[in-house]
Amino acid sequence: MTKKQKHLIAVDLDGTLLKDNKTISSRNKNTLLQAMNDGHIVVIATGRPHRASINYYHELGLKTPMVNFNGALVHHPLDASWKTLHTPMPIKTAHKIIDASYELQVKNILAEVQDEVYMDVFNEEILEVFQDNEERYIIGDLKSKLSEDPTSVLIHPREDHIKELRSHLDDYHAEIIEHRKWGAPWNIIEIIRKGMNKAVGLQNIAKHYDIPKERIIAFGDEDNDLEMIDYAGVGVSMGNAIDSLVSISKHQTVSNEDDGISIFLEEYLQLSKNVIQS
Repeated sequence: MTKKQKHLIAVDLDGTLLKDNKTISSRNKNTLLQAMNDGHIVVIATGRPHRASINYYHELGLKTPMVNFNGALVHHPLDASWKTLHTPMPIKTAHKIIDASYELQVKNILAEVQDEVYMDVFNEEILEVFQDNEERYIIGDLKSKLSEDPTSVLIHPREDHIKELRSHLDDYHAEIIEHRKWGAPWNIIEIIRKGMNKAVGLQNIAKHYDIPKERIIAFGDEDNDLEMIDYAGVGVSMGNAIDSLVSISKHQTVSNEDDGISIFLEEYLQLSKNVIQS
């Protein structure tokens, strides 16, 4: 294998491609443009929904499929003929989880059906986290409002109930769902259908482009990147990554604040040095 062969480059957004202020640095943008110019394929693989990641997709000038909701949605924003893979959880399971959340008096519950969002209790801070406006949201009792299988359910528990809630999910729903916890300060628990993760999405995209595992480069920093980093032939943990991700990654780079993606790709792929104007 030579570094000049076509590689599939998968980038997580938060804590990886994005700086802490949620922007893409000019160096990262330019490096990814150079990689694409050299014939490599760049894709976004994120836990975010489509609506909260499509701006970055356009900013990079991508024309590739995208992994959203940690693999529960794999689609092509620019190609309607590309077979979308949407794997929601059963609504009966969602309703049981909502019931358990009500019993624990959680702060809030959200459900997403692709880009349609249901919010149990209106909360302006959550709108800011999602960089959204309230017009996108259906506000009110989720049990009565939600009528379709949701792509994901997000629970914002009280801090002293996080452990109890996650134990309940393991005890009663482990065969049907996966759950992850967001980092501080939110500690939101994100729930998707069992078996869904970024590696599943990446596998489908790699098959589409006929790229073998050893030529997949993936970057990540959090527990929702574990399967993807483990799956990729070139799994790279960021300098700010959690310990469990670092321990399984084949390569490490510096943090998202220090352009870790660029530093790794420039050396690993021996990128051509012609500067591309963004």
